Amino acid sequence: MQTVNILEAKTQLSRLVQRVESGVEAEIVIARNGRPAARLVPLAAQPVAQRIGIAAGRFQVPDSIDRNNALVEQLFAGEPSP
Repeated sequence: MQTVNILEAKTQLSRLVQRVESGVEAEIVIARNGRPAARLVPLAAQPVAQRIGIAAGRFQVPDSIDRNNALVEQLFAGEPSP
């Protein structure tokens, strides 16, 4: 466990975060006037939820889905519709 003063933490924050994030240091204590004031620790890994394909098989895309693309483009461009 490494201990740094607030001035060093301010000037070296990127390096300190990198050391904790990469596992070089389990935690870094930041001290004020020689007394521990805060701890810099890595966040627990968040499980990544599956998103792609989550609705697979729940609906069908009609063949006509692209039929109005020209009209939609005109509306976004601010042009009057024919």
